[in-house]
This record gives sequence, structure tokens and C-alpha cells, in this order.
Amino acid sequence: MRRLFSVIFSVVILFAIYAAVFGMPDRVTSALNLETAEAQGDQAAAAGPAAGGRPGGGGRPGGGSRATTVVTTPLELQPFEVVLNALGTAVALRSADVVSDTAGEVTQVNLSANTTVAAGDVLVQLDARTQTLDLEIAQAQLDQANETVARYDRLRASGNSTVTDVTLSDARIAQRLAEANVGLAQVALDDRTLRAPIAGKLGLSDIEVGDQLSANDVVVTIDNDEALLVEFELPERAIGILQDVQTVVASTPSFTGRNFEGEVVSFDSRLDDVTRSVTVKARIDNASRELWPGMTFAVRILQESDPLPAVPATAITWSRAGSSVWIDADGKAEQVAVTILYRRDSTVWIDADIAAGTAVISEGAQKLRAGAAITTPDAVRSGPKDGAAKEGGPRVGADASAQTAPAGDPT
Repeated sequence: MRRLFSVIFSVVILFAIYAAVFGMPDRVTSALNLETAEAQGDQAAAAGPAAGGRPGGGGRPGGGSRATTVVTTPLELQPFEVVLNALGTAVALRSADVVSDTAGEVTQVNLSANTTVAAGDVLVQLDARTQTLDLEIAQAQLDQANETVARYDRLRASGNSTVTDVTLSDARIAQRLAEANVGLAQVALDDRTLRAPIAGKLGLSDIEVGDQLSANDVVVTIDNDEALLVEFELPERAIGILQDVQTVVASTPSFTGRNFEGEVVSFDSRLDDVTRSVTVKARIDNASRELWPGMTFAVRILQESDPLPAVPATAITWSRAGSSVWIDADGKAEQVAVTILYRRDSTVWIDADIAAGTAVISEGAQKLRAGAAITTPDAVRSGPKDGAAKEGGPRVGADASAQTAPAGDPT
């Protein structure tokens, strides 16, 4: 007997917990409402008209189970904005190091810092006396070789047999060697003059007249800063949007509050093995020359998707089947499976077969079941006024007596 009592008590406790969490089952609620309605009807019939009861008994108009009060939000279509932030360093669009090809003493310097130069301008002149003399010697040898070949040609043309084919061939070979020596001497002389390889702005240099330069010494740097290239790293998840994104927004601490637009010009074809990031380069126009190479930039990439269904995060419910939302289908709860695409703050972007403007239940969906009757707080507040308007007629009790008493009746 005690065991049977324990089993019954356990069943009652489980049923109470189930009702508290998931609500009362529809059949039980309907049965309770029906019994309550019948009891109220019997009481009203026993009380009779004197008690002020209305024909038809009490209970909720229309009978049935009680509707669950929920809060709904219209489904909106909103684009989702992907924002990627990174830090990068700027370099000049084109830059070059002016390097000495040979050793020598500096005799002339044109290396004023921050001076704009054109391609080919003379920057440094080395002592070239030896190379100048070498060029003169090579030129004299070439003149002699040219004269020899010309004399042999005249003799052959006059019919002189003393100039053989071998002699003429040797003379022409000597002529070609002399021409090559002139070219080498000219190259050696040109190497004594260091010229700007590109147009741009000179950097700082400490070369002075009288200094001795060695071969491969860096003399000065030149930056063509009409545009800058900002190099930065993006995480692996950015790979999917790099093909579509062309514009970036960059800012630098040197100009607080200002943004500079740039264009993505290239990115690496593989991820870094250590950082798992991809290197990206963006070009920023710098016609005003106010931005300098070497500046640090905070780069922001924006990508806006097509309009997608967006709902409050509280509208998402979970079950073994996955995520879903509840919608108001003509006063009945209907569950629709959804796929979550993005989430930000209190908004969730989803992929679902739901039309824009559909009332999505954002609060109170935890206790709903498919087909359950639902109502909103606005409908609950407006219900009594509508009922009073529809009911009409005289009120019961003293008010009804006052309305039906003839004018001048002493009672």
C-alpha cells in the first residue's frame, strides 16, 4: 500500500513539474474549462434572474482553452554588415635605394633631404679623372683602327695586291675591339656619376664632399609618394570577402578624426603558417603629399550583404531538430525551422521561408506548442472594452433597476 502511494505521489509531482514548465495539456485544460463552465452554468441557473445572472451561463465567451499571451515583432529584411579591422604600415608606391657601383672620392653632392627630384638628375659625382683619360685613350685607339681599315679599303679599291684578305680582316677585328674599349671606358666614366633612378622625394643622407665611397654603399633613398601602399594582415575568415571587397577605410594617429579611402590592389595566394592570416595591400592616393611612408594605419573593411530576414535573439528557440522561430498564424502558434547566418548584439539574421512582415513571437515562445492559441498584450487590454460594447443592454443589479424604473416612480 505504501509503495502504491509513493508511485501515485511521484506521478503527481512529475505532472505538476511538466505543467509548470510546458503548460497544461490542451485536453486537460479543455476538460477543466468545460467542468468549470458547467458548474458556473448550474450556479447561474439556480440563482435565477434575481441574482442578476445572464442566460447561457458563465465562463469565457466562446469556451475553449485559454490563449497564451506573447509578444510579437514583425519580420524585417536588413543587410548584414561585415566589419574587419587590421593594423598596417604604409610604404611608398615606388621607392629605390641609390647605390654606388664603384669606389671613389665624392666631388659633388646634391642630396638635400625632402627635395623632389626627377629621374636622371645628378645626385653624387665621384672623382672621374682616371676614367676620363681611359676614355680618351680608347677613343684614340678607335680612331687609329678606323683609319687603318679605311686605308686598306682604298688600296684594295685601287687594285693594290699588297693588302690581302687576311690583313684586311685583322684590321677590321682591331677596329671592333677599339669600339668595345671605348664603350667600356664610357661605362666606367658614367659609373662615377650617381643619378636618380626614379622621380620622387629624397631621404636623409650624410654623404659629404670628400667622403670615400665603397662599392655597393647606399647613398640615399628615393620615395615616390604620390600614392601609398598599406600592407596589413586579415584573419582566415576574410578570404570569402576579399574577392568582392574593393574599398577600404584607413585612419592614422597623425590625422585624428580623418578617414582615407583606399583600394585593395593585391593579396597573397596562401595563408601564413604561423598566424593563419592573409597579407593584403591597399593603395591610398596621396596627391597632396600629406601622408608619409612608414605611417601606421588602422584599416577597416566593410561588406554589406543583401537584405536578409532579421529577428530579435529572444525569438530563437532550440530543440533536438535545431533552431526555429514561432510565428503568429491567424492566432495560432506555428513553428518554422531556421538557419542562423549572423548574430550581432540582440539581432539575429536567419535563412528561413518566412515572408517579410510576418509576426514573429519574440517573447513567450518557450511554452508554446504547435497550434496553441496565442494573443498579444494589446489584444488582452482591448478585450473587455470590446466585450462591453458588444454585450450592450441594461446592467444587472441596482443599475439595471435604476435604468428600468419609470420617471417619477417613488421607488
